[in-house]
Order: sequence, then C-alpha cells, then structure tokens
Amino acid sequence: MFNEAEHSVFLPHDRLAALLAAIRDGGWQCVGPRVEQGAIVMAPLAEGEDLPRGLQAEQAPGQYRLAADARQRYFAWANGPQAIKPLTFAPQESLWRVVRTTDGALAFEAVVPEAPKLAVIGVRACDLAALALQDAHFLRKDRVDAQYAARRAQLFLVAVQCAVPAATCFCASTGDGPTPTAGHDLALAELDDGFVVVAGSAPGRAVLQGLDLAAATPAQIAAARAQGDAAAAAQTRHLPGRDLREVLMARLKHPQWDAVAARCLACGNCTAVCPTCFCYAEHEMPALDGTSSLHARAWDSCFGETHGHLHGFNVRPDIRTRYRQWLTHKLAGWHDQFGRSGCVGCGRCIAWCPAGIDFTVEVAALTGASGAEGT
Repeated sequence: MFNEAEHSVFLPHDRLAALLAAIRDGGWQCVGPRVEQGAIVMAPLAEGEDLPRGLQAEQAPGQYRLAADARQRYFAWANGPQAIKPLTFAPQESLWRVVRTTDGALAFEAVVPEAPKLAVIGVRACDLAALALQDAHFLRKDRVDAQYAARRAQLFLVAVQCAVPAATCFCASTGDGPTPTAGHDLALAELDDGFVVVAGSAPGRAVLQGLDLAAATPAQIAAARAQGDAAAAAQTRHLPGRDLREVLMARLKHPQWDAVAARCLACGNCTAVCPTCFCYAEHEMPALDGTSSLHARAWDSCFGETHGHLHGFNVRPDIRTRYRQWLTHKLAGWHDQFGRSGCVGCGRCIAWCPAGIDFTVEVAALTGASGAEGT
C-alpha cells in the first residue's frame, strides 16, 4: 500500500470536503469520527469540518482522553470506542415476527432491515481486519445472516493509515496494521498538507475519477510509507505470537487466571468495544394483547452469568472461568474456526477496561513472554 507501483493521487486538505461531497453524490450517507461526550465516536457527517481536526486520543489501561494535536491533522487519533461492528452487527434488532391469524394459526415472517448506503470515513486497518473476521462468521456459505448481509452490502469504506498509534495499540504484532492493505474502497495516508489516496475497489476508483486529482509525487508516497513503518516501530505493546493456541490450552490451570479474576469486574466492556466479538442472546418481545411477538437478539458477553447456563447448571460459574473463556477463545479457539487469532491489536479492551486490565500483560504472564511496557 502507498508505493510507486500503485496509482496514488494526492488530496490537499482543502479538497477533503470535495471528497465527502463526491461520496454523497454516489448515494452514500457519510458516517465518521465526531467528538461526543469526551470521546471520538462514529456519527453522521455533514461536512469535512465535522471531523475532529487537531485532536489526539491519549490512551492507557483504563484511561482515554482527548488532547491537542499541534500538527492540526484530521486523523491524528488512533481509534475510539467504536469500530465498524455496530454498523453491521446491530447491538439490538428483531430477527422475525410471529402473528396469530384470525383462525388461530401462527404465521411467521422474517424481519430484514432496510439498510442505507453508508460511507464510513476514518476506518483503521485493525478494523478492516476485524470486519473480515465478522464476514467469516456472519456470511458463511451455508448460513448467511440476512440482517448482517443487508448492511454489509451497503458499506463504502474509507480507510486511514494510523500515523500516531495509541500507547495501547499492538496491531503490528498481530499483522493487522497500522497501514490498511485490503478490504477498503479508498485508503488515505495523511501528511501535513493533505492525503496520499489509493483506490481499492471500482466504486472507490469512480469517486476519485470525479475529483480530477494530481498523482502523488514519489516524495509524498515515500513519506506515507515511512510514517506507516515508523508507527509500527513505535508500538510498545505486542502479543508474543500470532498463534498461541497450543501454549494457552496447555495453561488452563495457570494461577494467572485467579490473579486476573481478582481484578476483573465482569462488566463486559472489553467484549462491547472489541471489533471482533460476536456473541448475542435471543429473546421474545410479545405484544401485550397476545396477537403477535417479535423474536429479537442483542449483544451478549461471555462475562455475563447467564451466558454459561446450560441445562440446569453453569459451565462458567465464576469470573475466573469467564475471563479464561474469553481470552482462550479469542487467541486459541478462533484458529480452529477461522484459521487465525480473533485479536486485531486495536487495544480497545485495554483503554476501556474500568479496572485497567492490560490484555497484553495477561497474555505475557500466561505464556512467560514480555508483552507490554513495564513487563
């Protein structure tokens, strides 16, 4: 990505509004980073000035705060609490409806959402990797999730290289960042005066063609590539390997599970902000008059007590076994399901844990490796 062999163009900062207008002219509604309640979240964008220019997000275990960016870039922050997941896998939605007919029979009908065309601005490489994992789960050949598929088909993804990783980031060690390489319609690398832009799809190329942009210079392309390399080298946290299945499954009785359980609140924050977690629970929403009912699903977490209930007993009755389930499924079980780890190195579970539990430190303690600053 961002090399001389590709057709890269240069988008000056003052043409960013034109890019958003061209995307909207293609029929997409723009969703991108906005500042709300002290955090950068994905929300509707009306114009380029809605973007959080001149801000960084300083992150540490259990900490997140916005700070000024002296270089006045639009994307100098690494990530916020949201990824693409809420836009495809809805936090709560109806799956089907049952209605009692006049003759007393039950009629069932699917509930499929009317998905708008959404352009997501500011997608990070780790989130593109997470989306690929969500696709592998929800778009399986033998079992396509209709709700997810309807929303996924309408996405236009504008990825951005992470030039300023957060202290909690470790995507370089998982192989998922900080420079986007696949899964995007457009990819941007922000320099001080604009963006090196590469199209990754036919719709992306069509948007760029309408802007009549000059080709990026060799110096601009080299700068984009160099800052991606520098961002990867700047990451201080890491996982000790990309396939930890055998070592973790051999340590199911390790005392570190008790140590982390003593600090974990089982609140589920880590699974809520994780861009790859896909657990959900289903429930009924009957009408008060008894004539109909909606069958709905909502995000669930393996940290919840009810998640482990099975035929009259709980297979994970305490926080120790729930944390162990989450970490071993993420880093071990996913290799059996998807051929790779379920962690993309975004670091959200570290920053948004109210107890300040550091995922990389826990993995290092379990495997006998070094995973983060101070370990």
